[in-house]
Amino acid sequence: MTLINYNGKIFKPISNTENAETSAETLFYYHQKGNVVTAEYAGGKIKSGHLIALVNKDGNLEMRYHQINNEDVLMTGICKSIPEILPNGKIRLHETWQWTSGDFSSGESMIEEQ
Repeated sequence: MTLINYNGKIFKPISNTENAETSAETLFYYHQKGNVVTAEYAGGKIKSGHLIALVNKDGNLEMRYHQINNEDVLMTGICKSIPEILPNGKIRLHETWQWTSGDFSSGESMIEEQ
């Protein structure tokens, strides 16, 4: 499998569970050096967020994230993202995540390359 290059990609959520803070107004700006991926994100309910991830041999992302929401609450979590290459060549990430703060609930989301 050819490894996916996430560097310079911009992603936007297209679906999410209710306990998430991201929304269609949230934009993720991805960077990659080797197998390390980082991103900054903001928009909607999120003032500022960052993630860091490792890319495995299948192109999946194992990540940790932290963000500050509009209520000035710092939230943290873990996420596993599985990529899908769409017919138009864009990347869709299928994500399963869990808060490691707050209510420790979990959820699923999908984000797509813009």
